[in-house]
Amino acid sequence: MLLLDQALKRLIRRGTLTVTESSGKTRVYGTREEGWPDLGLRLMDAKVPGAIARDPSLGFAEAYMDDRARIEGGDIMDFVGLVRRNNPWERGGNLDNPGPVKKALDHLAFLLDQRNQRVASRRNVKHHYDIGNDLYELFLDPLRQYSCAYWTDETATLEAAQEAKIAHIAAKLRLSPDVRVLDIGCGWGGLAITIHRLTGARVHGVTLSEEQISYAKAWAEREGVADKVTFALTDYRDVEGRFDRIVSVGMFEHVGVPNYRTFFRTCHDLLADDGVMLIHTIGRAGPPTGTDGFTRKYIFPGGYIPSMSEMLRAIEPNRLMVSDVEVLRRHYALTLREWYRRCVANEARIVELYDARFYRMWLFYLAGAATAFEHADLVNFQFQIVRNRDAVPLTRDYIGTAEAGLAAEGAAGNVVRLDRSGRAR
Repeated sequence: MLLLDQALKRLIRRGTLTVTESSGKTRVYGTREEGWPDLGLRLMDAKVPGAIARDPSLGFAEAYMDDRARIEGGDIMDFVGLVRRNNPWERGGNLDNPGPVKKALDHLAFLLDQRNQRVASRRNVKHHYDIGNDLYELFLDPLRQYSCAYWTDETATLEAAQEAKIAHIAAKLRLSPDVRVLDIGCGWGGLAITIHRLTGARVHGVTLSEEQISYAKAWAEREGVADKVTFALTDYRDVEGRFDRIVSVGMFEHVGVPNYRTFFRTCHDLLADDGVMLIHTIGRAGPPTGTDGFTRKYIFPGGYIPSMSEMLRAIEPNRLMVSDVEVLRRHYALTLREWYRRCVANEARIVELYDARFYRMWLFYLAGAATAFEHADLVNFQFQIVRNRDAVPLTRDYIGTAEAGLAAEGAAGNVVRLDRSGRAR
């Protein structure tokens, strides 16, 4: 308890956290302050403090999952938010600061975890995405967008924000019925099918998830677009042909650092000379770092959040030009909080599908991610990339123009055709 006590004195300064040990002894950390919560943490056995102190991320997560650490006066989102809000990235906050020995072991595990060869990539995807479509049905929007939505001051629902995200991406890709699009990491097919519906573009999606590919193919059949929107269970490294456009949303986090240059070299070879590519990925505002133990073990084995510098170093040697970069700062936090709200509302069903431990694990994952976008260094990057510097207009005004046209015409159910300036015609 001594190590945990020292850590909590450093971490909790505003708001209060009352820790109740298994012996019944209580300790209070922080100071009451308006606008800050007063929470409790009950430790159910004497081994919990040591587990948390040795590995804060994994130790606390497993204690919470096993119901050996309980939150009082709030929920896990409130608790993680209190800790992160007290230690924001902008002021040097660092919640997981391991000693030199653990840091070296973590780095070795990270290197082994990041190889992501073909067999490992399929296994890692299966771990997260092939756990059953029923779970995702409970909290995703109807377009099955399991990635950051695009929120504006006028956006009122998750559904509207996900539709806005697709229109935003389509505008940057400058789509039309005569272009062929490759969707790397197509998920359940919602992006590909919506892009075709909005613009008439032909789309080929690839994923390594068997659950996703069967769902996507069936969806395209139901929509009557299976001849225009196709899907395949294919590793991106094995795709053949040339494409006018490449889009990848929420997939780059699974590529693995050693494969970054291979990824962009493959994209260079697949992209037409005058083509346009759009990568939407979680990223870090700060320098490169490893993946925490909880995420690596339970959520995304092989996953990694890149810094912008890591991505640029991999792009530059492959004769690709970054033509536009947008950083979405709080958008994913809003998305994740809505997913969290929907999961809480469906607690009984999730426990029925899996069990209570899985439910607590899933909430911890969503809460940790949401608060990381609010207070840590996580953001979303949208990289627009070209092979030919003249593939897009001189200024980025066309993006907003095209986006507005796509949103308006898409709401009316029309196919949108854009002229060279990005205006709907």
